[in-house]
Amino acid sequence: MQNSEKLKNLLENEIIPDLESAIDELFEIIEKSKKASSEQKNDFEELREMRTECFSIIDELSRDELEEDEIIEILEELMELKSNQE
Repeated sequence: MQNSEKLKNLLENEIIPDLESAIDELFEIIEKSKKASSEQKNDFEELREMRTECFSIIDELSRDELEEDEIIEILEELMELKSNQE
């Protein structure tokens, strides 16, 4: 499997679903309290930006706009983040 396929699979099957889950959880917490703290607002916005960036990377991969070294770098960063979460 090529690195571009690995990156796309990691984003689509793990990273984006994890981000969406975290966004949903935070939204529920905010909704229950009827008011979001500034920290919650910042966290929510950061998660949404990360999700948008992931979709952007997938789009760039589909258009073959990323160089192999960029793909490897992103893949390594995401794998490191994923392993730190566990």
